[in-house]
Amino acid sequence: MDDKTGDMIDGLFGGSDTFILLFIDIISRIIEIFAVILIFGSVIRGSARYFLIQDSHTIDDLQKFTGFRQYLGQWLLLGLELLVAADVIRTVALDLTLERVAGLGLLVLVRTFLSWALVVEMEGRWPWQPAS
Repeated sequence: MDDKTGDMIDGLFGGSDTFILLFIDIISRIIEIFAVILIFGSVIRGSARYFLIQDSHTIDDLQKFTGFRQYLGQWLLLGLELLVAADVIRTVALDLTLERVAGLGLLVLVRTFLSWALVVEMEGRWPWQPAS
């Protein structure tokens, strides 16, 4: 066994901090992958429902299109929340620098704005207003 392999094994199993940080990084990446798959899957399923399936309950094309947009918006919001969660986990646990926290703050601001815009688009009200 060469020195690099020995160092990797010692680092992985010898120091628990390294193993924990590696585990946290893997978990945050799994959450990101799940969020991307969720968003992609909702686009595929929503598009198939909109373009391929004839629904006898819809009155017209406008109602069908509105349902399509609401379906995509709900899943997109969930995917964005998961992406923010993965970013928070990675930043807080792995790379807690001022630059990384500032970048995370900007990213959370942009995603929060997108979430609000989607809620306004889907429900016709601001997120803090009660549903009517």
